[in-house]
Amino acid sequence: MKKGLQIFTLELRRLARTGVVAMLGVAAVAWMFAMPYLVKSDGTTSGAMEMYVHYSLGGVFALLMVALSASGAGTLAVEREEKRLQLTLTRPVRYATVALSRTAALTFVGAVVLGIASMTLWLKVDMGPCYHVHSPRMESPKSEAARLYDDVIKDPNTPAEVKKAPKDAVLKILEQKAWDNYLTIPRARSAAWLMGDVETEGKNLAVRLRFTNNFDTRETVKGVFKYGGYTGTISNITQAVIVTPLVKDAENVLDGSSQGTLVFNNEGENTLMLRPRRDIKLLVEGDSFGMNIIRAWLEMTAMLTLVIAFAVFLSSCLGRTVAIFTTMTMLAVMEMSPSVIEQYPDALETDRRDRISLMLTRAVEKVTRPVASLNPLESLAAGDMLEAEEVTRAVLEDMIVLPLLLALLSGLGMSVKKV
Repeated sequence: MKKGLQIFTLELRRLARTGVVAMLGVAAVAWMFAMPYLVKSDGTTSGAMEMYVHYSLGGVFALLMVALSASGAGTLAVEREEKRLQLTLTRPVRYATVALSRTAALTFVGAVVLGIASMTLWLKVDMGPCYHVHSPRMESPKSEAARLYDDVIKDPNTPAEVKKAPKDAVLKILEQKAWDNYLTIPRARSAAWLMGDVETEGKNLAVRLRFTNNFDTRETVKGVFKYGGYTGTISNITQAVIVTPLVKDAENVLDGSSQGTLVFNNEGENTLMLRPRRDIKLLVEGDSFGMNIIRAWLEMTAMLTLVIAFAVFLSSCLGRTVAIFTTMTMLAVMEMSPSVIEQYPDALETDRRDRISLMLTRAVEKVTRPVASLNPLESLAAGDMLEAEEVTRAVLEDMIVLPLLLALLSGLGMSVKKV
């Protein structure tokens, strides 16, 4: 422990001496203050918030991800090539301790700079409370796809190319369709969604609807929402996203069988279409925007830790140039893989060579999911509360377990290379 702390301190001094810490700190603060003058929002509060979070804080996070992973990819390789790493190991110390201490030092710098940027965001923008987001309780898209597969294959109207396609490809199509299944609500009719037991006592509630589709058409909406003893009225003209507050209404308390069910009565002239799995959310007031920033900071720091640990691992067994190139490639592939899979034009995957490429892309996407699946900036910009379970998982897996495993692999790599 003491030797690891000494290596951690030496690495921090090196980063400070070479100007890395000062450069990143100045760049982060300058970017946070300059971005609002470089990029203009659409003039709405939500648009300004999106700009501040995605472009200002997101820009600082991207800078740290690239700069610190590149530094991590070179930290061991350069010292090994210049025969300076042996000096660190003159006293008995485990190889893994060296890698873990270097990772911790780089992560500490990133966490501090990211904390400064997050504090700047909180001082410049305060959205008020954030909200727990609850979706309708429905069968999972994967289960629905598996249940419908046999019926689709037996259906005489199903095209022959679909019946001949690999089962996995058809299941993926059905799963995607399950996410995009539309519910039609004619005028003067109602729709209901089971939301489950939600703690609402003493909380402000709202319903969020999205009516945009791939063609960006929008609906004029008029109607009433009811949830337990809460009621909310909508009367809007062609807004893409509608957030309707719910207020207590003693005269319209639903009976016990309807508790936990969100009901919408369509009182407008239009037949409405929405995707329940994507487009309807029940919002329950949580804590403050400042607390949400802290949770987002923890998740982003966890992401940084994992990427830096991977870069240090590459540095332990590869040359500096190759390690940096591999790290940057990994970051690019991590960002592109979901889009490649989603936008692949041949949904049935009829080309064998493409199927092999898609298998590899999906494998990469699955491996990088611990980092890529975290998207705290999206939730932060929307005012959605980052749940404690998600943050805890990120900290345990991405900041502790996986970096420890990568440190052990880094130690093995250094021992094989014999420093």
